[in-house]
Amino acid sequence: MITPTIQWYPGHIAKAEKALLEQLKLVDVVFEVRDARIPLATHHPKLQSWLERPGTKTGRVLVLNRVDSIPGPVRQNWEQWMRSQGETPYFTDARQGQGVKSIAHAAQDVAAWVNERRLQRGMRPRPVRAAVIGFPNVGKSALINRLVKRRVVESAAKPGVTRQLRWVRISSELELLDAPGILPANLVDQSAAVKLAICDDIGQAAYDNQKVAAALVDLLCGLNLDPQPTLETPVDISPKDSSETSLETSPESLTETSTATPTATARSTGDRALEKRYGLAPGLLNGEDYVPALAEFRYQGDRERAARTLLQDFRKGALGNLPLELPPS
Repeated sequence: MITPTIQWYPGHIAKAEKALLEQLKLVDVVFEVRDARIPLATHHPKLQSWLERPGTKTGRVLVLNRVDSIPGPVRQNWEQWMRSQGETPYFTDARQGQGVKSIAHAAQDVAAWVNERRLQRGMRPRPVRAAVIGFPNVGKSALINRLVKRRVVESAAKPGVTRQLRWVRISSELELLDAPGILPANLVDQSAAVKLAICDDIGQAAYDNQKVAAALVDLLCGLNLDPQPTLETPVDISPKDSSETSLETSPESLTETSTATPTATARSTGDRALEKRYGLAPGLLNGEDYVPALAEFRYQGDRERAARTLLQDFRKGALGNLPLELPPS
């Protein structure tokens, strides 16, 4: 897979990061929100060091949003792997409200020490203060709106909507700090940066649609969600409630293949999804060749239109519930 060079660190993010570090002194617990399609790529490498600064005691609740965009067995695999790493992940679909109540309770449990200490000192309890932190467009504002049960912060399916920090009272027991999306100043891992671009978790000015669409095709052609990669036993990737799990496929049987070209007898999940959507299977084509081929086949040779369509269809789930990352073996 050819990896295009991507860097994006606009001024409002730099300012927001500085302001956030100051506000973290007041925060009891952090909701770290990641994209369930790319849980590793949407982890900020500096977050843990921010929470462990001298003089601070800040808990953390790990939230994997957009769980509706991945198959049930993939969710189970991620949960098992993260628990093996000492993490307790909470899966949410902020748009529909799935899993939202559980993270509010988790925040209060993680920060229970706050009011226990206040009571010991003869002080009255106060609301737990939580900050919602994550990369742009992972669903932080939508999550807050669901917690409050009304629209209190602007939310849209594009990065960079939230530009200022804002405190929002959820209840007498919980206050939330809504922060703009925070990115590393330098995207060292370019394979992760490409995934951010594919999932629209980074500004469009940072990348070339055709190169990123080609990378998407390569990733999909290397994605195998079947116990045996044949046409007879496909895992169900059609959009559905993420709590459902295919009875034909156990989480342990899901594997991620390399980006080697699929053969006629062992077609990948992504290869079949592309053929089902566009009537054109990648076959022996890599992503760089598939985008112009799709343009000729469906869009009168318009490569930019073909690239934008590929990206938009993936983002809205029209290709099916397809993750771009699976747990490390």
